[in-house]
Amino acid sequence: MLPIQFAYTLIVLLVITSVLLTMLILLHRGKGGGLSSMFGGGVSSSLAGSSVAEKNLDRYTVLVGVVWFACIVGLGLWLKLAMAS
Repeated sequence: MLPIQFAYTLIVLLVITSVLLTMLILLHRGKGGGLSSMFGGGVSSSLAGSSVAEKNLDRYTVLVGVVWFACIVGLGLWLKLAMAS
């Protein structure tokens, strides 16, 4: 059985990645007319840098999203093992 510290570590990592994922998603430039353009989309599109910065932002967002998903799956598996014993 996995120790309780494993679950605490996953919970802390989950909170950190949740905040990071929210911030990274909000940093993305709006692609069309939606809620992003309603709340200052014109300002963010003029401040957005080159396409290299946007590609790096995409990569970081995907990486943090994968870590976030792994934390969710890990907590689910830990909970399943903890309930079984």
